[in-house]
Amino acid sequence: MEEDKSRSMTIDTTQRPSTPSLLTPAESRTPPTITSKRYIDNEASLSSRRHSEQVEEDALTKRLREIENAGRQRERTPGQSPQRKKQRIYGDRFIPNRDGQDLQASYSLLHEDGSPATPSRSRRKVAHEELHYQKTEEANRTYSRVLRNEIMGDTVPHDIRSRTPEDFYMRQHTPPGQPASSNLPPASLTPNTPHTKNMFHYRSPQKQIGSGHPTPSSSTGRLAGIMNLNARSDLYSISPINYASQSILQTPRKQPRPISKVPFKVLDAPELQDDFYLNLVDWGSANILGVGLGSSVYMWNSQTGKVTQLCKLSDGDKVTSVQWIQRGSHIAVGTHKGFVQIYDAERSRRLRTMMGHTARVGALAWNDHILTSGSRDRLIYHRDVRSPDQYLRRLAGHKQEICGLKWNTEDGQLASGGNDNKLCVWDKLSETPLYRFSSHVAAVKAITWSPHQRHLLASGGGTADRTIKFWNTSTGSMIKEVDTGSQVCNLAWSKNSDEIVSTHGYSQNQIVVWKYPKMEQVVSLTGHTYRVLYLSMNPEGTTIVTGAGDETLRFWKVFGKKSAGESGIVSDGTKRGSRITSSRLNDWGSIR
Repeated sequence: MEEDKSRSMTIDTTQRPSTPSLLTPAESRTPPTITSKRYIDNEASLSSRRHSEQVEEDALTKRLREIENAGRQRERTPGQSPQRKKQRIYGDRFIPNRDGQDLQASYSLLHEDGSPATPSRSRRKVAHEELHYQKTEEANRTYSRVLRNEIMGDTVPHDIRSRTPEDFYMRQHTPPGQPASSNLPPASLTPNTPHTKNMFHYRSPQKQIGSGHPTPSSSTGRLAGIMNLNARSDLYSISPINYASQSILQTPRKQPRPISKVPFKVLDAPELQDDFYLNLVDWGSANILGVGLGSSVYMWNSQTGKVTQLCKLSDGDKVTSVQWIQRGSHIAVGTHKGFVQIYDAERSRRLRTMMGHTARVGALAWNDHILTSGSRDRLIYHRDVRSPDQYLRRLAGHKQEICGLKWNTEDGQLASGGNDNKLCVWDKLSETPLYRFSSHVAAVKAITWSPHQRHLLASGGGTADRTIKFWNTSTGSMIKEVDTGSQVCNLAWSKNSDEIVSTHGYSQNQIVVWKYPKMEQVVSLTGHTYRVLYLSMNPEGTTIVTGAGDETLRFWKVFGKKSAGESGIVSDGTKRGSRITSSRLNDWGSIR
């Protein structure tokens, strides 16, 4: 039995791990501890940790080496070429893309601050293009006058800039043997040098006895007891500036004229051609607007707001120019095939068709019963609408297409502009130009005569020129030149003030009102998204209409009305700029 017990113990010892146990005395309550097992476990965990750290260090080193080798391979031999941006594939469903549109300019939207302005996409804020330019300039001039008066007083002449340096050094360079006064100019021409010794001293000057002018006193103690009894003296002024400067600031100034930057009316004009060389919009003396759209001519009554079709060309012909007669209801229409047609707008009937041109007629101009036409065939024809002949005179002064014609009815001079960059002035019906100006470097379409000054002509150049030039046609000299920064498409002089309006194309598409002769910009109007190719003014001279390739007509109020004392009388007794009320066109409801 003891053998079996010992055998079983032997079997148990073979099955269990050979771990020596520490027996605890019988009297002790502490459980037996196995120190050898804990020691073996600590050794095993320490060895496994060392092994794992070594493995992780080797793996990290190996991974870094792979990354370094991969980078070197990319530097040596480039892999795949960089992928290009995949083009967007559109389906058959139309989704409008408005990324490239200026919604504020297209739909006359308001800004975040609520201002009724429609600036261009770049939202430039140049001082001379804003409405407050007049106020800024007036404030600058006032500040300069006050500053000059405070520092220099009356000692500095206003024309000191026009003096030459010899005037200032004449006294120092007097030749020997000659009196100093022999080389001096008159006393009124010599500028006075201000005495700057006490310029910035704030001690009031003393007065001499019996003298009203302040003079620096050398004996202050002797005159200290004298009292200044002048109530207007600067000694008693509580203002930081003297009385002369106060009078400058209190002078009433002219308030600038406010001009709305939003058109008060916008009309759709489908098929309005985007062609720089055409003239498709004209406002007649009967307050009727004529517009050429495609192969038709439409009339818009500004009083009733109704639109009527005047004519429709046949055989695929298109309208290339429209022009009302100065007084009356006749309107001339130029076509793409070279015809000139005259219509009676009251009866909506064609009166006659004139031939002669072999290409499109892009420019028309009336001078009473004389109708002048300019064409792409480089010729200008004078036609008498009372005569059965096709034309009276044939003018050949341009080498390319005629794109601008304007009569000066008071002086009997005709101005013509062409794509050959030339501006010609013709005297009455002469076949030889009186002047041929070659200063423009682009096509000359914009032409206008001043209604306020005789022999004053303004012309504008195209994209490569971008200037407005003023000419004196009595002497043939250029008066002034202004760089506008963009293509000049049209010019029109105000009938009521000495101001001029210009429309522009590339690249700003703006409408600018200028103050002549300083040519200061009064206001710059934007809204068209294409070149502003067409411009006309109502009979009163207060409203302009502009047309562009965006197929819209926009109406702007830019000028004021003429006062009763300024209205001029023309030869037939009617007031210049007044409407003709005897025409039936003013009372119509519709035209058939």
